[in-house]
Amino acid sequence: MLDFNHRPTLSEQISERIDVALQQEQQSQVPRNYLGASRLGVSCDRALQFEFTHTPVDEGRTFTGRTLRIFAAGHVFEELAIDWLRKAGFDLYTETSTGGQFGFSAVNGRLRGHVDGVLAGGPESIGEGFPALWECKSLNAKSWKDTVKRGVTLSKPVYAAQIALYQAYMEEQIPGIASNPALFTAINKDTAELYFEWVPFNGELAQRASDRGVRVIQATDAGELLPRISKDPAHYECKFCSWQDRCWRGGAQ
Repeated sequence: MLDFNHRPTLSEQISERIDVALQQEQQSQVPRNYLGASRLGVSCDRALQFEFTHTPVDEGRTFTGRTLRIFAAGHVFEELAIDWLRKAGFDLYTETSTGGQFGFSAVNGRLRGHVDGVLAGGPESIGEGFPALWECKSLNAKSWKDTVKRGVTLSKPVYAAQIALYQAYMEEQIPGIASNPALFTAINKDTAELYFEWVPFNGELAQRASDRGVRVIQATDAGELLPRISKDPAHYECKFCSWQDRCWRGGAQ
C-alpha cells in the first residue's frame, strides 16, 4: 500500500539527487566504438554482441544510481591497492612514460584492452618473475570468499579470460609479461581483506578469447545474430540478462 503521508528523509533526498546526477553523467558519456577485451569471458555470445553494438537494454535493466556508486567505489579500492602494493615494496606502474594507461589495440582498433598495471619488480621472497601483469578487482564478501576458495580461474572465468588475453596482447609491448604469472588482487569491499594469486599464462584461454572477439566483430559486420547460451529462457543466466526480453521476444531463435 502506498503511504501518501511519507516524507522523504534527509538521506533519501540527498541520495536521490546524487543518483540522478550519476545516471545523467553516465547517459552523457560517448559510447565506446570498440569491443572491450575485458568482456570476452562473458558466457553468452549474443549478450556480448548486444553489448558491443550498444543495443538498448530491457526496460528496468539500466544501471541504478546505487549500482553506479558501487562501480565508483571499486575505482577507489583500486587506487588504495596501488598505494598499498607500492608501500609493500612492489614496483608497480599504472601509466606509460607518456602518461597514458597501459593497453593494446587489435582488429584495426575494434578490439581494445586497458590493463590495471604492470609490476616491474617486487620483494625477492614473493616475486614469481617480472615484468608481470597486475589486475585488481573489488568484490562483495560472498564473491570474494568464493574466489579465495576456488581461485580466480574457476570462480571468475571472465577475469581469467581477461588476464590471459591481456598477457598475450601486451607481450609485444612488454617482453616477458606472458612468460611470468600475473598478480591478481581481490579486495573484500565489506571487510578490506585482501586476496592475491599468481596466475600463470594460459595461452589456450587467450586464443579462445581472441577468436571470440573476432567472431563477434565479424558476425556483427555481416548482420548475423550470434546464438544465445541456452534454448531455455528460464536459464539462470538468461533470467538475469539485461537483454532477456529483447532476445526471447516472440520466440526468436
